[in-house]
Amino acid sequence: MTLSVFRESLQYAVPPAGLTPALLAMWWDGRGNWDRSHDIAQEDHSRAGSWVHAYLHRKEGDAGNAAYWYARAGKPVFRGTLEEEWDQLSGALLLENPR
Repeated sequence: MTLSVFRESLQYAVPPAGLTPALLAMWWDGRGNWDRSHDIAQEDHSRAGSWVHAYLHRKEGDAGNAAYWYARAGKPVFRGTLEEEWDQLSGALLLENPR
């Protein structure tokens, strides 16, 4: 799935089938449901889940907690906009998990 197809799927009430937990969390965030996204990321103990968790805490404005999760994910703290990070993160996850 491409990033543009993933983004287009946000118009539907349910996510595409077969998404990894990290991608599912990004999908719910893209739909504006931070709480649901965070719940999913919190249960995903993979590096991808930690990366999503970091993004969500950055979005929340909790820089300290975000930094912890970026470190757990092995990623640097993102310095661009939240929209840029959503695209970069979602795109990277889609490349890691082609369907």
